[in-house]
Amino acid sequence: MKIGLWFDLRNPPKWRQDPARLYGFTLEMCEEAERLGADSVWFSEHHGFEDGYLPQPLTFAAAAAARTSRVRLGTGILVAPLRKTAQLAEEAAVVDIISGGRLDLGLGAGYRVPEFELFDADVTARYRTLDAQVGELRRLWDKGGVTPAPVQQRLPIWLGYQGPKGARRAGRMGEALLTPSAESWPHYRDGLVEGGHDPAASARMAGGFEAYVTDDPEGDWPVVAPYIAYQVDSYRRYMVEGTGQPPPRPVDPDKLRRREPRGPLSSYLYGTPEDVAAEIRKRTAGAPVETVWFWASVAGMPEEMTARHVRTICTRLRPLLADHEPGGEAS
Repeated sequence: MKIGLWFDLRNPPKWRQDPARLYGFTLEMCEEAERLGADSVWFSEHHGFEDGYLPQPLTFAAAAAARTSRVRLGTGILVAPLRKTAQLAEEAAVVDIISGGRLDLGLGAGYRVPEFELFDADVTARYRTLDAQVGELRRLWDKGGVTPAPVQQRLPIWLGYQGPKGARRAGRMGEALLTPSAESWPHYRDGLVEGGHDPAASARMAGGFEAYVTDDPEGDWPVVAPYIAYQVDSYRRYMVEGTGQPPPRPVDPDKLRRREPRGPLSSYLYGTPEDVAAEIRKRTAGAPVETVWFWASVAGMPEEMTARHVRTICTRLRPLLADHEPGGEAS
């Protein structure tokens, strides 16, 4: 199993940093992750967050491409329905060229009403739009619809579809599935078969975990817990913005840490590298999950905490998962 680092460049008001320094430091962490053996770095997207959440992941991926030479660069995810497909095809091709063929294009349908309003896009048609965009991207790249073409003959598209229906949809299109949950594998496999794709040859899964890895869980918890609480609370608050639903009550990070996952934002994986590795093996067992990634920084952590977390993931967690093959069972 391969390991990646996940960056969203959050800059919460409570812990605000100089934005230029934050972006520069994050690029340094991409270089450091590559030096320490990480297999990939991933960049996420949101718009209008109070903490300046990264809004343009392909732009940042281009900067990271210029600072690295081996590590793969992924978007996890880019909200495709907010963009014109031809522009997306060109931007992705440019990043792939700059990086020498290292781009993994993770796409999602999005969910936040204010983001669709900002881009004058139809939130009710987001899944239909994304399905059409995938086919159009393949056509534009394969038929010379945009120039220059990507370096990779078939640039990987990863679809961030959640749940049984989403997994099946990704399978029918013959694209990779951007979720690390083994529960999605039977539905994804069925979709591949329905779409005429051989699961043995076509199935690819990957995805991120809400997790923090430390050699001193009890000692670090009082320091880490406020950042985890902010991260989860802000996601939950922004999920309902524009829907008329009331904001959810603040989470209890202690409960998140102890709770088994029941869906998005329902729990937080926290523990030693050994504990986290065992849980990753369990949650991905039997599914063709080839890559998992983890937040480098949780909600704007200080630089020293972020750097230590990157080192722990790369030097302590990565070796524990190196022998876990896609489709393998939990040990």
